[in-house]
Amino acid sequence: MITATNIFVKYGDRTLLDKITFVIQDKDRVGLVGRNGAGKSTLLKILAREITPDEGVIAIPNERTMGFLHQEMFLPKGKTIIAEALTAFKEIKALEDRINAINDEITTRTDYESDAYNNLLIEFSDVNDRFQMMGGATMQADAERVLKGLGFKDADMQRLTDEFSGGWQMRIELAKLLLQRPDYLLLDEPTNHLDIESIIWLEQFLTTYPGAVIVISHDKQFLDNVTNRTIEVELGKIFDYKAAYSRFMQLREERRELQQSAYANQQKAIAQKERTITRFMAKATKTKLAQSMQKQLDKMERVEVDSEDTSAMNIRFQPSPRSGQVVVDGQKVKKSYGNLHVLEDISLKIDRGERVAFVGQNGQGKTTLAKILIGIEPSTGGEIKLGHNVHLGYYAQNQSEALHPHLTLLQTMENASPPEMRTKLRNILGSFLFSGEDVDKKVSVLSGGERARLALACLLLKPFNLLVLDEPTNHLDIISKEVLKKALIEYDGTLIVVSHDRDFLEDLTSTTIEFRDKQLYTHIGDVNAFLKKRKMDNMREVELQKSKNASSKAAAKAAAKAAPRVLSKEEKEAQKKLQRSVQYAERKIEKVEAQIAKFEEKMADLSFYESADSATVMDAYKAAKKDLDVAMEEWEALTVELEGFDG
Repeated sequence: MITATNIFVKYGDRTLLDKITFVIQDKDRVGLVGRNGAGKSTLLKILAREITPDEGVIAIPNERTMGFLHQEMFLPKGKTIIAEALTAFKEIKALEDRINAINDEITTRTDYESDAYNNLLIEFSDVNDRFQMMGGATMQADAERVLKGLGFKDADMQRLTDEFSGGWQMRIELAKLLLQRPDYLLLDEPTNHLDIESIIWLEQFLTTYPGAVIVISHDKQFLDNVTNRTIEVELGKIFDYKAAYSRFMQLREERRELQQSAYANQQKAIAQKERTITRFMAKATKTKLAQSMQKQLDKMERVEVDSEDTSAMNIRFQPSPRSGQVVVDGQKVKKSYGNLHVLEDISLKIDRGERVAFVGQNGQGKTTLAKILIGIEPSTGGEIKLGHNVHLGYYAQNQSEALHPHLTLLQTMENASPPEMRTKLRNILGSFLFSGEDVDKKVSVLSGGERARLALACLLLKPFNLLVLDEPTNHLDIISKEVLKKALIEYDGTLIVVSHDRDFLEDLTSTTIEFRDKQLYTHIGDVNAFLKKRKMDNMREVELQKSKNASSKAAAKAAAKAAPRVLSKEEKEAQKKLQRSVQYAERKIEKVEAQIAKFEEKMADLSFYESADSATVMDAYKAAKKDLDVAMEEWEALTVELEGFDG
């Protein structure tokens, strides 16, 4: 286990972490949450022993290994992706090199009867056994499996790491960490550069991870699917809950309500006693009693309400000018970069007031089409036209990074502002949590979250009726994302948003456009409806399902043309056996669902998370959920087989 005791960190006059203490168990799945700048990344670096706290101790058993995914990383140049991924297997590679060296030596030696030769054979056997036991025979396949899970293709394996952007290089680094399987896996914003498909793959990988996982993320759905414990960092303190993020938020609210109630009740009692003491002090016969009551009051343990950072942005988009009915009209649009074809003959039509999500794997052309649409990148063929009276607002994926580092916040706003808005700039900055002397800070000293807020503030300076947002939630904390989402729901113009954040997209858009294989596929509904419609967990399975559906339709047509036949005695017996199996599977599903309902009833009680057996119950609950998935798959397979007899 990791034991952190009295960790204290101070930057200038600000106390970032104020003597915090906690323990990470070997199988914990911990979500570190809190506002931007609260100290989450600092705490993760302290756990990884990359920085030393001003006070306090981190205790980790010597034999335990640790892997840390930074937000900043530097991969060596000149290596292929697969070669870089295989560096995760340093010990195995050393064994492989020794095996090859012994093989070379054996082929050249002729002293077959000597002790030295015999010792060489014994060493070869020992080294080879260790190599096999540590997975040496499958390390190439394991590396390719993890890389593909994170979005790389077969054709990418022999490409150099230099050819890939920072986001893709982060995936390579993440792949290396996952392949190393350290005892403690520390991940700082691992989903920032992943698409939805890769995020879901990572969720599934971490669910069965054998060690402890400590993750910083602003993706609520990712936290809910991966973690079973939440540590909130707020105003120098930590608040520890044995629950995933959504349940943590409920428990947190309940705790604050209980504190407020207990505080209010105690304050009433204190006021009453103080009135009594004042009254008794005026009477000589009751002075001693009053003094005794005062001593009791002074010794009373006072209820404190935990401090809370309630600051939040105040975003309100200006009313949008009215545009024509057709806002975007694209016909036969192509885009290529040399021999790389990204989009081929795609068509796109978006009407006034429509709210559209662009989804799909990274590299499929979402950002490219957004740039073509707003006119900052030309198409290779075809044409995209904007409708009558369309006024564009655009937030680029790297918008916050494009801000001039040597300008102050106020100068940045002035450069982006029309003349009529100049008098309101300080108020607007204040609504984005930049107040007082903050406006004179240079952009270069801002954190990633602060830059994102400033870029959003610049966006609000002009009215527009078509808003294109490319990954707007990168670097925003959960509260800021919720504020932005609320403002976008109230926005009255046409919206196009490129995002991998499922929680952010939920109920925000009414149309989902999937980018796949150089084409666009339009689906009615938000991103969750798109995934749920196919009973899928990821977008790669959409491809597999289409293939299965095509085969099923072909089989159904063939069956419809075939003449009906009478079942043989053996077939009837097999049919009855299947019917019994289906019934048994249905009873099994009912039984497991009843178990899950009992667990959830227990977990709904606030006191459950303080009980000694809460961790055991949570493990049993997760196991039951997995059992239900397996039982459902078995039932579905049996049902399909039984329908074959009916057909």
